[in-house]
Amino acid sequence: MSKHGRILVAMSGGIDSSLASVLLHDEGYEVVGMTMKTWDYASSGGSKKETGCCSLDSINDARAVAVELGFPHYILDIRNEFGDYVIDHFTGEYLEGRTPNPCVLCNTHIKWDALLRRADRLDCEHIATGHYANLRQENGRYVVSKGIDAWKDQSYVLWGVSQESLARTKLPLGNLHKAEIKQMARERGFMDLVNKSESYEICFVPDNDYRGFLKRRVPTLEQDVAGGKFVLEDGTVLGTHEGYPFYTIGQRKGLGIALGYPAFVTEIRKETNEVVLGRDHDLDRDGMMVQKLNFQKYARIEAPLHTTTKVRYKHDGSPATIIQEADDRIKVLFHEPVSAIAPGQAAVFYEGNDVVGGGWISKSFRQEHAEI
Repeated sequence: MSKHGRILVAMSGGIDSSLASVLLHDEGYEVVGMTMKTWDYASSGGSKKETGCCSLDSINDARAVAVELGFPHYILDIRNEFGDYVIDHFTGEYLEGRTPNPCVLCNTHIKWDALLRRADRLDCEHIATGHYANLRQENGRYVVSKGIDAWKDQSYVLWGVSQESLARTKLPLGNLHKAEIKQMARERGFMDLVNKSESYEICFVPDNDYRGFLKRRVPTLEQDVAGGKFVLEDGTVLGTHEGYPFYTIGQRKGLGIALGYPAFVTEIRKETNEVVLGRDHDLDRDGMMVQKLNFQKYARIEAPLHTTTKVRYKHDGSPATIIQEADDRIKVLFHEPVSAIAPGQAAVFYEGNDVVGGGWISKSFRQEHAEI
């Protein structure tokens, strides 16, 4: 009988999840490793060589750690679950003129649920991942907070994990820095993991060409959206573009139009197939609406709350007051304008280092146009 019980560890084959399994094994847990196959690279139609968490090399790397430490390792095929939900959502959001974040969606709606179902079948009380974040219980609720390694902190992607799932979750890397993880791997002889490059692309778009992916996914898309117009905010026509799904808020490169000054995409108007261009200051917004909420630190926001709000993964966060207007809607009022807020991205609210909750950005606004 193990010291702490049986735990299912999600192992991508990278150094972080591998060392999470090592730490838990050393702590006295009976570890079971599981690598999830979410996608076939060949089916993406991209040109890049298969790499990342779904590749055969990654599966073998995860298994090698399990063999070294003597615990079982399984491969879980969730391609159907992943494809139906994450990829359909990814495609649908671009067709709606929004910018999706599939990695957050996968973490919160696919991987956790899939792991917990298999944990039950394998008699595992808990699951664990290699995310750089912390987790504690406070006032009867489970609260995710930032990892101490500010550069690697991944609390942003965990805002959507439910209380029921967090109750069974362990995050062993939250109080460690990446440099410490690499040193531990060296000391254990896992040099392949130390030298392995990290992948930051979307797993099903390994060549980073989301436009090509959309065209392959929707064969008629190019002809369906051809003939769109670049416009200024007031509707002044500047030229033509390839179609609104192929542009994102804040984009500067690849516009194919010269205006005599740096131009950025400031708005996408699906209904008229218009892409609005402006200068960098035209990207500034004073507030936004956030929906499809999940709360962690509190069950509900009963009064206006001062937070630091992140509008994308690598955003430092901006001071803001959040107001819950309905069960599934929050208004965010920034204390200073924030640039390039993209509907479809996740917004995460922090109180200090703690995740209050988050949701999906539905629209942004300037204060003079806000419906207060």
